[in-house]
Amino acid sequence: QVQLTESGGGLVQAGDSLRLTCVASGRTFSNTAMGWFRQAPGKEREFVATISASGLTSSYARALQGRYTISRDSAKNTVYLQINNLSPEDTAVYYCAAATSPDVQVSDTDYDTWGQGTQVTVSS
Repeated sequence: QVQLTESGGGLVQAGDSLRLTCVASGRTFSNTAMGWFRQAPGKEREFVATISASGLTSSYARALQGRYTISRDSAKNTVYLQINNLSPEDTAVYYCAAATSPDVQVSDTDYDTWGQGTQVTVSS
C-alpha cells in the first residue's frame, strides 16, 4: 500500500520554527517530485513548495519564499519542510504529496498521492 505520512506539526508560538517530515512507504518515490501544500480553516488548499526527484530544483509559493525550505533524503524516502519565523497566518493543515513526474510541479492536479496531513497551529 502506497502511503505518505506527515509528522512534526503542533502548537507553537509566533517566531518559532518547525520541521515537518513526510515519510513515503509502499514504493520508492526517488523518481518523482514531491511537494507540500497547506489548507487553512475556511480556505482552499494552496501550494507551498516542491522539490524535483533529483533534489536539485525547488520552487516555492512567492509569498512564502525565504521562510520555507524544502529538502529530501531519497535514501530514506523522506521529504522535509523547514518553516522559520512562524506567524498565525501559517496556521493550517500541511499535506505532503507525490507528483506524477520528476520535475517540480506547483499545481495540485499534478500530484496523485497524498498524505493525511499534519496540523500546524501558531499562537500570537
